[in-house]
Amino acid sequence: MPSLTWASKTTPQPIRAALELDSIIYPQGVGYSFPSSTNPPLPDQLISGDNLSVMSALLPEYEGRIHLIYADPPFFTNRRYPARVGRGEDSRQPRTWQLAEGYPDHWPDLDAYLDYLYPRLWLMHRLLAPTGTLYLHLDWHANACARLLLDEIFGPERLLNEIIWIYHGPSPIRRAFNRKHDTLLAYTKGKEYTFNADAVRQPYNPNTVKTFESSPKAGFGKVPDLARGKVPEDWWYFPVVARLHRERTGYPTQKPEALLERLIQASSNGGEIVADFFCGSGTTPLVAARLGRRFIASDVTFRAVHTTRCRLLELPAQPFRILRSRGVGEISTEGNNFTTSQPFDRPREESFNLPVFQPSTNNLTLTNPAPDLDYWEADPAWDGQVFRSVAQAARPRNNQPIGTTLSLPNVPANQPICVRLVSVNGLQTQLD
Repeated sequence: MPSLTWASKTTPQPIRAALELDSIIYPQGVGYSFPSSTNPPLPDQLISGDNLSVMSALLPEYEGRIHLIYADPPFFTNRRYPARVGRGEDSRQPRTWQLAEGYPDHWPDLDAYLDYLYPRLWLMHRLLAPTGTLYLHLDWHANACARLLLDEIFGPERLLNEIIWIYHGPSPIRRAFNRKHDTLLAYTKGKEYTFNADAVRQPYNPNTVKTFESSPKAGFGKVPDLARGKVPEDWWYFPVVARLHRERTGYPTQKPEALLERLIQASSNGGEIVADFFCGSGTTPLVAARLGRRFIASDVTFRAVHTTRCRLLELPAQPFRILRSRGVGEISTEGNNFTTSQPFDRPREESFNLPVFQPSTNNLTLTNPAPDLDYWEADPAWDGQVFRSVAQAARPRNNQPIGTTLSLPNVPANQPICVRLVSVNGLQTQLD
């Protein structure tokens, strides 16, 4: 088979890296008990850091154990994607939106992009279970190159599907057909793999049903099980998130939940591990948790980790850990206050008012919170090391104000309370 070669191509190797526990999130207190002197081995993980470091650090424990990886890397578009952070704005007037840095997708040349993508695909292959599946989501910019890389890493015989996701939307193109599809390349680790056909069946088209009902000769004697439905073809239509008001987070290039539901239901089973190392808006871990899977999700930007954390809090989810990676050559992201190289900022009373604790009700209240407050959480028994978040409030997606009162569980009165606050621009302040 032909292979893809470029001047700077080298044999991939993991790098020296480690993960550090930052906090444990108990959504609205679910799963928390005092005392918490030990860190539970929670399988659900949200990790901040460059995924080359993240995956390298995961190898000792997770090599050959992840059942499904969905990868939605930068597409080699050579654009910058801002994130919408305002609330309650008119979605039809983008010029009025409050924006912040989302993520960059610009490269000196194609070689630089392939230098970025190649070792990460190689690490994903190592992390996959023997029956695992990788879905790589790209578009016309680089999917042809990526397929050759996957053929090299997995073997061309391991290509399961080339799936086309089609969608509608406006386009500025006037001298070509509108480009309205993405490509998902599905590769399996081995000959035996998980594929739950019955979990993703869909009804036959009504015209098909009528045809078989009207003539015994329809289908040339082959009559499908019309009641059971059919396995979808390898072209899928799902609306983009811009048309799904209830899902929109403002994060750029967010993918629809229905798309991830189909992938996760088809290629994993309950309790298995689903990973997304370009998690962006957090759709993969959100859907995985909802479907009873375990998740590992990571991203290099504060905006992605913060958005994912807030979305997970909307579920009756199990506790999950937030970790940070530390590795050689860690990518730094401009304006990112959630990087592994920077600690939390210390208290800034001029930015955030101090919370008031009311022992009679176990309530923690912020009076006159800063207008740019986007999220805050509390640990009612701070040990000075691991932040255990048992109560959280995030700014709603509409124009409603953020909640100013957190209800804390009963702990001994002499325990110190620690509060973390996050502004809309990523400034994180810790008050203890």
